[in-house]
Amino acid sequence: MTEIALQIADVGRSFKVGSRTVDALTGIDLSVKPGEFVTIVGASGCGKSTLLRLVTGLDTVDRGSIIHDGRRVDGPSLTRGIVFQEPRLFPWLTVTENIALGLENAPLGRDAKRRLVDEHIVLVGLAGFEKAYPRQLSGGMAQRVAIARGLVNRPDLLLLDEPFGALDALTRAHLQSELQRIWAHEGITMLLVTHDVEEAVFLGDRVVVMAPRPGRIAEIFDIALPRPRDRKDEDLLRLRNRVLAALEATAPLAHVPAPRSIAEPAPPTRPADRPLPAPAYSHS
Repeated sequence: MTEIALQIADVGRSFKVGSRTVDALTGIDLSVKPGEFVTIVGASGCGKSTLLRLVTGLDTVDRGSIIHDGRRVDGPSLTRGIVFQEPRLFPWLTVTENIALGLENAPLGRDAKRRLVDEHIVLVGLAGFEKAYPRQLSGGMAQRVAIARGLVNRPDLLLLDEPFGALDALTRAHLQSELQRIWAHEGITMLLVTHDVEEAVFLGDRVVVMAPRPGRIAEIFDIALPRPRDRKDEDLLRLRNRVLAALEATAPLAHVPAPRSIAEPAPPTRPADRPLPAPAYSHS
C-alpha cells in the first residue's frame, strides 16, 4: 500500500454559464493517507460536491490531476464507493437486493456476494430487516442501506456527499457515531463533504475548510483527539469554534463593504392631540 491513498494536485474545474466562464474550483491541493478520515466543510457554492464528483470519476478535471492508489482518476471505479445525501434506493427492491447492487460488477460468485451482503447488513445494524422495502424504512435506516451498498464492494476509498444532511438532529448524531464505528472497523479511507462544522470536527482526522468564488482550500485543521469522541469534550468544542471562525471568514458577505450612511428620514408628524369624545352611555 502506498503512503498516499489520494493525491489531488492543482485541480481546477470551470463551467460555462451563458456567455461567461465560472471557475468552480481552482488550485486544489490535498493528500490523503490510507485509512485517514478527512472531512471537507464549506458554504453552499464553494465547490465541495464538485470536488467529490471529480474524485469519484463522475466528472473530469480541467486542470491538474487526481491520483488514487497510484492511478490517475479518469472515470468511476469499483475501488471508490460513494454515498449521496439521498439514499437513492430502488423502491421495488428489498434491503438485501439494494445492497447487492454494489456488487453488480464484482468478479465474485453468488455465494460470496450473498455472504458480503449479509455481513454488511449486520455491520450497519439492519439485521432482521433484510426483506424490508424502502417504504418500510425510516430515513436513518434507508441511509444505513446506502452506506452498506457503498461499502459492500470493499472499496479502498469511500466518498460521502452530505450523507446525513436530510435527517433530523437525533438520527444524524446517532448515524455519525455509527459511521465512526464502521470506519474504525473497516479501516478504509473516507472523504466526507458536509456543511455541518460540528459533524466535520466530530468525524475527521483533518478538517478542510473551503472558500467560495472560486472554490479553493482556505485552511486545514488537524483534529488530534482520541476516539470514540465525546461531543461535549472541551478540546473538541474549542476546535469546532476555530473551524467555525475560519468558515465564517470565507463567507462572501464578510468581504462586502459596509453600506454608506444614509440620513434617517424624519419621524412622521403626530397629529395634534384632540380630546376624546365623551363616551356614550345607554340607559335602559
